[in-house]
Amino acid sequence: MKKENDGASSMDIDIEKSSASDQPKFSINVLQLLKSAQMQHGLRHGDYTRYRRYCTARLRRLYRSLKFTHGRNKYSRKVITESTVTDVRFLHILLYTAERAWSHAMEKRQLPDGPNGRQRIYLIGRLRKAVKWATLFAQLCAVKGDSRTSLEAEAYASYMKGNLLFEQDQNWDMALRNFKSARAVYEELGKYGDLENQLLCRERVEELEPSIRYCLHKIGQSNLQASELLQIGEMEGPALDLFKSKLEAVMAEARSQQAASMTEFDWLGHRFPISNPKTRVSILKAQELEKDLQGSTADSLSSEKKLAVFDKIFSAYHDARSCIRNDLITAGSAENVKDDLNGLDKAVSAVLGLRTIERNQLLVSIAKSKLSRNRDDKNEKVTKPEELVRLFDLLLQNVSDLTDLVTSGRDKKPEEVAFSEKCAFKSLAFRAERCFYLAKSYSLAGKRAEAYALFSRALSVAEDALQKLQSLEENEQEMMAELKTLHYQCRSNICIEHATGILEEQKIPEKLSKEISNLSLTGADKKDKFLAEKLDVYEPAVSDSNTKVPPRIEAFPPPFQAIPRNPIVLDLAYNMIDFPSLENRMKKSRGFISRLWR
Repeated sequence: MKKENDGASSMDIDIEKSSASDQPKFSINVLQLLKSAQMQHGLRHGDYTRYRRYCTARLRRLYRSLKFTHGRNKYSRKVITESTVTDVRFLHILLYTAERAWSHAMEKRQLPDGPNGRQRIYLIGRLRKAVKWATLFAQLCAVKGDSRTSLEAEAYASYMKGNLLFEQDQNWDMALRNFKSARAVYEELGKYGDLENQLLCRERVEELEPSIRYCLHKIGQSNLQASELLQIGEMEGPALDLFKSKLEAVMAEARSQQAASMTEFDWLGHRFPISNPKTRVSILKAQELEKDLQGSTADSLSSEKKLAVFDKIFSAYHDARSCIRNDLITAGSAENVKDDLNGLDKAVSAVLGLRTIERNQLLVSIAKSKLSRNRDDKNEKVTKPEELVRLFDLLLQNVSDLTDLVTSGRDKKPEEVAFSEKCAFKSLAFRAERCFYLAKSYSLAGKRAEAYALFSRALSVAEDALQKLQSLEENEQEMMAELKTLHYQCRSNICIEHATGILEEQKIPEKLSKEISNLSLTGADKKDKFLAEKLDVYEPAVSDSNTKVPPRIEAFPPPFQAIPRNPIVLDLAYNMIDFPSLENRMKKSRGFISRLWR
């Protein structure tokens, strides 16, 4: 009997094992699911508030669909355990709860002035929550999920742990170990699956690389320079936002230390003292960004990145100006301090104006490249000469404002005089280019005489600017080359407009005779027919884009048409009828006395 019982119990165990192994394993493509949710709900633009609200709404829908709500009137917490997970949506609950906590922490990290002490404690608490839910998610996926889901869940939990340690500024070895384990998993997963999943895994590996290098730098195993860290910080991706905020805090601390030695601001031979630390930090930040545009790496930067750097420079100089003007308000009656602050404000404004001119010149070069490029790509926006005319108007206004600012003082130094002369030459060159592109717009409109006159004017202004530039002691080679190119283009376009005008004038009699021969007394002109009237003939109803002739598709408003209507009946018998007199029925008027005795 004992042997039979032992056999029965072993059979029961085998049945339980087989039933447990027969349960289907859940499959979740974690990275693809999170990436699509993040890109569709705010993180494409760095909006963590919107993504957190989406996670909250998604969790509410999951709880209701699973009927797993925490009570109706009184809150009673329900724990998700291994026995609870009978549907893949239970694993989704854990994943989106971790994402909600992480997005809330990142929302606090992206506050305008950075998180204060209490907000930072709250931020770290939310990251701990994210680690807790991500770890539970990985544990349940190891039991209920397939092998790929389990690996992705482990990588996600390691990534969350690394983020927590990265934010805490401690235990860099453990943070490095977590980031490396996540990278190793994504490298392996990037070798299998469909193409989209492979690309997502490779992107995540690239996003993890800066955090790993920064951890190595903090440990002391990597000799990263500040410029290399900034280059790493230029990478994009939601996984890099925490790294960027940490890098910005480190750079701000380094600037504040470096700004302690910065006591003066040099500009055109003037030295202005800087007493406010915030002003020093802002000016130092702008000068560091200017090195990126003027250094050896400037040629490798794309136009979009250069424009982004210019925006950061403008923001830094505007912060410096606001600090200077606040100091002016609080300066009181100290004349020496006010003079220094006014001079510093003037110098910073002049540098800001100079960078504005450089940015607008960059926009001009972008517009020129689009204008001269072949228009094969139909989706690309076509640049018109009028846009370049508008940009040169802005440049002329910027140069005029900068000249007025520099020449506003009483005592002018030789550097200021030379700078104002240089601005005058720039204004002359901008005038020549503006006139050239204005002539281009008239040429495209078919106005040959106006285009010829404007090209001639641009040629004379360009020659004047070239003569004045050659007389300068410091010849600017770049501006000289641009003016020579403009001079050559003006001469060639003058010849082209002259020849085109003569050809068009010679074709006028032939065109006129052809049009007269096509005239019809009945008004049935073939060229005046609309598209609906000549569907059997392949003739374009829309004219060339360079001309301003309206398209001949349909007449609008449509012409009046005669329609039949009911005949008009005139009542002529009314005038021929003699009606009877009604005077005997009318009341006769009485006098005043008769009315009293009535």
